Amino acid sequence: MELFERSRGMERVVARGGSLDYQSKIMATLFYAPSTRTRLSFEAAMHRLGGRVLSTEQARAFSSEIEGEQVEDSIRIIGNYADVIVIRHHEEGGARRAAEVSPVPVINAGDGNGGQHPTQALLDLYTIYRERPLDGLSVAIIGELDKGRTVRSLAYLLAKFDRVKMFFVSPPELQMKPDILEYLDEHGVCYELESDIDRVIGEVDVIYQTRIRPERVPDIGGLARYAIDSALVRRMKADALILHPLPRTVELDKSVDHDPRALYFRQAVNGLYVRMALLTMLFDKD
Repeated sequence: MELFERSRGMERVVARGGSLDYQSKIMATLFYAPSTRTRLSFEAAMHRLGGRVLSTEQARAFSSEIEGEQVEDSIRIIGNYADVIVIRHHEEGGARRAAEVSPVPVINAGDGNGGQHPTQALLDLYTIYRERPLDGLSVAIIGELDKGRTVRSLAYLLAKFDRVKMFFVSPPELQMKPDILEYLDEHGVCYELESDIDRVIGEVDVIYQTRIRPERVPDIGGLARYAIDSALVRRMKADALILHPLPRTVELDKSVDHDPRALYFRQAVNGLYVRMALLTMLFDKD
């Protein structure tokens, strides 16, 4: 909640043109896997704070890893060039490996298939927080859940609030993995596994939609059962919210974009404020 209060403050900082408070700070972004919104929003966040950025994308091809250098060795060196490192790694647990050896804070910007994406979960929850109380939420999380970094992190984070209920809506073979479900069980969080979006669309406060890669399901025609279009939106609660981490393909029809409950573009903008707030919290600990 402290982070969210700082994020609201960052909205005001951006509105007035940014800050020079952190002009002595340097952030390194090290992306071993593709990213657009996450990398650019982190870099924009650092610039808005007055700091500087050292950046590499496609680090698997354009870093010393192509010569066989391990991420730990890279981090030990880069940590002497920067005050914070933002890393996206292609292997699950890559960010943790980096943090274990880094002399400066490491932010996980997404690791592997089926890992975590914690800053995405924070901006997702911040988007909801700006609209309604977080306690007592009912949330439908839809799509490819077993390997979805964003949904795994969001489920973990939602579990920290009271009286939350989650509906995991997915083809059975792509359902949420046991580690997250066991965490929810341990903390007494209500959830249901569902394969039919029609059963929950009219009762939830938040629809969190993600894509399903066609190659992961045997029946491509069945993907339409997990898509949101204007007809489905008409059956939602009047004050329900629609979120999506983006990018999207066929699972979220463009006809939904003009619905006032569709918050996914605002959600992406909120990533700037949340990441600015997170960076300041790390810098202010010095």
